[in-house]
Order: sequence, then C-alpha cells, then structure tokens
Amino acid sequence: MRKLSVQFLTLAVAGLACAAGLALAQPATAPLELAKDAPDRYVVVKGDTLWDISGRFLQKPWRWPEIWELNREEIRDPHWIYPGDVILLDRSGATPRLRLARSVGAGGPGAGGDLPVEKLGPRVRAEPLGREAIPTISSTDIEAFLNRPLVVDEHGLASHPRIVATQEGRVFLGRGELAYVRGIEQPQVTEWHIYRSARPLLDPDTRKPIAWEALFLGTGKLERAGDPASLRVVATNEEVGPGDRLMPAERALPILYAPRAPESQVSGRIVAVYRGVTQVGRNSVVAVNVGKEDGLEVGHVLGIEHRGATITDRTAPDREKVVLPDEPVGHLLVFRVFDKISYGLVMRASQPIAVGDDVANP
Repeated sequence: MRKLSVQFLTLAVAGLACAAGLALAQPATAPLELAKDAPDRYVVVKGDTLWDISGRFLQKPWRWPEIWELNREEIRDPHWIYPGDVILLDRSGATPRLRLARSVGAGGPGAGGDLPVEKLGPRVRAEPLGREAIPTISSTDIEAFLNRPLVVDEHGLASHPRIVATQEGRVFLGRGELAYVRGIEQPQVTEWHIYRSARPLLDPDTRKPIAWEALFLGTGKLERAGDPASLRVVATNEEVGPGDRLMPAERALPILYAPRAPESQVSGRIVAVYRGVTQVGRNSVVAVNVGKEDGLEVGHVLGIEHRGATITDRTAPDREKVVLPDEPVGHLLVFRVFDKISYGLVMRASQPIAVGDDVANP
C-alpha cells in the first residue's frame, strides 16, 4: 500500500490558542451534521473556496470553524489552506473533526512512490502570501464591492471632484475617452473611481433613509493636473458623463475569513439589491439594514426568510385573519460592513430573494 507522508496540523491545538491568548470558537447548540456522502479525504485544488470545501463535509457550510475548532484569530484570517493540501475527516471521536495534511517532498499529494517520513509537532507556519491561499468565496462576484466605498454620508459626493465636460462635447463617455474634471486637490493621485450621486437606502418599515449608496460607474486615470484636469476613462460599468463624481481608487481588500454564525442575535431586513432589480438569486449582492452597531462582522452568515403572508381563513366561521409561518429561502455571507448597513453575497437561494425579506442568525 502506498504510503503518504503527511504533517498533521490540528488547528485547535490548545498550546497555540493559549499562546495567542484567544478563546476557541463557541460550539453551536446543535450537533454538527455531515454532508451526505462526505469524503474521508479531499485534495485541495486551485479555484476551491472555503465555502465550497466546507460544503463537501458539512450540511451547513457556515459551521466550518467548529469542525476545525478554530480560534478567533484563525477565523478572521484563515490563510492556512493551499492547493495541494489534503483535508482528512476524523470520525473517531464523538464529534467529527477535520485535519490538515501536507505531503513532504517534491512529489506532492498523489505523486508516485513512497515519501520520506518526517515527524513534526504543531507549529505556526510562515509563508509569503504570494502562494495563493484558498479564499472564503470567489472574488469574481464581489470584487467590485471590495475596494470601492459604497455607503457615503448624508451629503453624498457633493464635496468630491466632479466631471464638468466631456471630450468633443459628448453626452456620455466610453473607455479610452477624456473627461474634464474640477476639484481635484490631490494631483499625486492618478487612479480614480467614478460614481453617480448617492441614492438613499430606505428602512423597509419606517421608509426613512438609513444610509446613502453611491453607484460605481468605472475607473479613470489622471493625465493632466489642473483646473479643469484631464481624466482618461479606463473602464466603465455604466455610462459616464457630466455631474458624475470621483473618489481616489483604493487597494483591494483581502477576503480571507472563515464563514460563521454571528456570536450575538442579529435581526434585520434586505433593503436593496444591486442594480435595483426586485428579485435575485445565488451569487447576487444585497444590502441589509444591520451593521457594526448590531455586532455584525465580515464573515458572518445570515439566514434569509420570506415573511409569512396574512390570509383570510375562509373555512372559519368568522373568516379570521391568519399569518402564515415565515419560510427559510437561503443564506448570505457578509463581506463588507458599515455602521448601519452591510453587504452580503447570496450563497444559497431556494426561491428568489427580494427587498424586504428578513435576515437573522442561521
């Protein structure tokens, strides 16, 4: 039988947790439920995500930190799984656990021939981030939201640089065309994001604004400073024209965090879906009316429910009104948090998700 030389890294080693002064993630009240046909062994490949991998082992992917017994620091920055790593499911105890194994030698997992055995104790591994760690979710669906400020103050973008004219007087600009901008006081900044004036996000119950959202239109590069300055449009998602505003481009934020349920009770509603459509499904971005002030953090998972409709019981003598039960329809993963509002990616949807749907602990 071919031998596989591995380094077992139990990420919940008590010594590591004590050294870091961190508490282990609190287990949920219900026992962990393994996915149907959960494998005993899985080799990580490029393109995997923490959510995808956890779904192979668990019925509820957001309970990933529990099956790994992660401490709080590892939950917030779990950059310890890489393509080629081997994940083993340990069923020997009362509660299933995952263990991380790595082959020693150039052959790697699945390579032919026996590999030399190397006994290693638990340790913290330091590696350059150039080697691509497995992210929580694919950045494709949320990349546009990671490094662009979406929620602005009540005055919106009124104080930001503005486009006052277009090349050859065109109504709208496309890629490669010039815009003339006033108000740039940072000539050293060459990369800019272009936004449309902010729109209010309304609370579904009170109909009062709880935040203001700016619509991202595209990116531009400063070619000539001055008043007005010349800005070359590099890319566009929407039409760009006079009156649109600029913000300095920011570096992309990492998305290395483990999915988990909120530590405290969270209750809110979906207040907007991206691009203003009324219903969305899996891999769509939604805004919810809970944020940092409610204890929400990046990586938290929320359940989505349709509110039960109020009907008339025509079979009852008094035709009484009856409220139907709320219906679970999906889950979202929070990836960006502001004070009173957050953005989440819909990870599962059994029915279309709509503005006004409730969100709460899964």
